[in-house]
Amino acid sequence: MWYNVFMRKTSIRFFENIPVRAVWEEESAKWFFCATDIAEALTKSKNPRVYWATIKRRNPELIAICKQLKLKAKDGKYYNTDVVDEKDLNTVIALIPSKKSDVFLRWMKNLETSVDEKSKKKAYELFESGYIEEVEVGTAKGLRQIHGYIFGGLYDFAGQIRTCNIAKGGFAFAPALYLSETLAVIDKMPESTLEEIVKKYVEMNVAHPFMEGNGRSTRIWLDLMLKKNLKVCVDWSAIDKANYLAAMKRSVADSADIFSLLKGALTTDTENREIIMKGIDYSYYYEDIE
Repeated sequence: MWYNVFMRKTSIRFFENIPVRAVWEEESAKWFFCATDIAEALTKSKNPRVYWATIKRRNPELIAICKQLKLKAKDGKYYNTDVVDEKDLNTVIALIPSKKSDVFLRWMKNLETSVDEKSKKKAYELFESGYIEEVEVGTAKGLRQIHGYIFGGLYDFAGQIRTCNIAKGGFAFAPALYLSETLAVIDKMPESTLEEIVKKYVEMNVAHPFMEGNGRSTRIWLDLMLKKNLKVCVDWSAIDKANYLAAMKRSVADSADIFSLLKGALTTDTENREIIMKGIDYSYYYEDIE
């Protein structure tokens, strides 16, 4: 299997570049959100743990609605952490002085209905269902399988190669007229070393075969090649968003920066469910352009 099914489900959402962690509790079948992260998102506090502790001490009612579940901290260890479910979010947010309370609350409520959030859940399911094991590795067909799964029912072009030309930031991706030939060439590119795999990844990014959802699909495609050929995958949470986007932009002319970033974030812990699911969270975060 690709992941350890016994690890606790976690998820990360990003509010104005601040990660808000969530953890799934099987007993109640609900997501719980980290109270400290909520406080940081609302206040931009430089010491959110102390800030939250102060809020909690001043408002005893928070003791009744908060529970403690283990979350992974920056030091890599797991600690019991104050969390609240969606029902009690309003209470917590109301007790934290912030001009962004309404914006934050709307952001939380809108997540469940957005295309991004729905497709992210399907990306989780891609691994949890075991379908990921059926994906053809390192080919355009495999990439279409990934894209079709995570965007199926959300876009009518899910899994379909585009027939229109597209551009982004002034850069024109591979012409649609020659896209089939381009993908056939990429299919034949070797993938026995990290250098070869990164080059293949960069070329697929330049091809950009879908109207939307290329980056999210191709990062999963990249990890499958890395796992099959090198027994590693990328810990995407270890790569800064701005650095990644800048490196990918430069990769069209020079792939040295993206190669360096990816090499520095490789892990042999390819069965770790938390790394995989957090990778999906960060992959979606990269696409959230302010």
